[in-house]
Amino acid sequence: MPLALYLLALAVFAMGTSEFMLSGLLPDLAAELGVSVGTAGLLTSAFAIGMVAGAPPMAALARRWPRRAGLFAFIVLFAVAHVVGATAASFEVLCVSRVVAAFANAGFLALAVTAAAGLVAPERRGRAVGVLLSGTTAATVVGVPAGALLGQLLGWRASFWAVALLCAPAAVGVLRGVPAGRVGTHGPSALRAELAELARPRLLRVLLLGALVNAGTLAAFTFLAPLVTGPAGLGPRWVPVVLVLFGLGTVLGVGVAGRLADRHPLRLLAVAGPLLPLGWAALAGWPSTLPALVPLLGALSFAVGGTLITCALTAAPGAPTMAGAYATAALNLGATTGPLLAAITLPSPTGPLHTAAALTAIALLLTPTLRNRAPARTDA
Repeated sequence: MPLALYLLALAVFAMGTSEFMLSGLLPDLAAELGVSVGTAGLLTSAFAIGMVAGAPPMAALARRWPRRAGLFAFIVLFAVAHVVGATAASFEVLCVSRVVAAFANAGFLALAVTAAAGLVAPERRGRAVGVLLSGTTAATVVGVPAGALLGQLLGWRASFWAVALLCAPAAVGVLRGVPAGRVGTHGPSALRAELAELARPRLLRVLLLGALVNAGTLAAFTFLAPLVTGPAGLGPRWVPVVLVLFGLGTVLGVGVAGRLADRHPLRLLAVAGPLLPLGWAALAGWPSTLPALVPLLGALSFAVGGTLITCALTAAPGAPTMAGAYATAALNLGATTGPLLAAITLPSPTGPLHTAAALTAIALLLTPTLRNRAPARTDA
């Protein structure tokens, strides 16, 4: 794999740490800013809304720029947003900074997913996406628990400063390792042709599945801290441990998806898909099994999610610069709705787990529509 892929993954690590670290910071953040934990959880949805709204327009704008310049600009904007968040005196300012950071993250990922796929041969796209997503899994294993621990020791603002500092080496890596050329053609007619790809029914089905699976994942993940300290019967110091366990599972899931998504995507979905709603439901019924089930659910969630990203790129062959934006927007549409639905159930600490089970069950019911219309070469 090209070195540039790993440099892109480093930037994704910084951004993934920011996106997921709030799950370990919500109680302290809510107390300092004078809001409820459920309201603080809306920061996750605010970030996701920014990702949904930002991915297509940011990708459309950046497609006119040299690839390296676009990626660098988004990293700098992301860092600035975290400096503002770290110094925010109110929940409203922090919320706005999260939306701005999400716009930057959306633009970066939209370019990075397409750029990663373009750096390798078509038959290795799944592996390339897996390398890119390893930045997110590294964030869940190292960055998120470290952010939670740093928040416990120095306050939640220290975690925001740490993410801003992480952006510096990532920006240098992009400047030194990413080719400067554009991702693809960038005239108005080319953009219209790429937007027309959204009329493909198969692409829309893949995007819907990705949204549902990610909604379930974020519905549960956002509110893991209250589950750890509540029904699971564990102390606050277990929060970083549980996040590490989830992150270790995501590493396994992305590794499996990277190796199998190119050749056997439907088989992978057929095996891992049914286990997701069963796993979330089992955890809701027996919270004491949290340390054992969390890594398994992390693996299943990211294996299915990574496979669906590869399927989205394959289903949009005529969108070389916008396919990544479509996938990013769909996943974060799920990340927006998941925590919102879970917050409604929060009077019960296991409510978010029931929400996750329901959302992934709906995705499971829709998965056979992919097999009915799959290309003959898939899972041959």
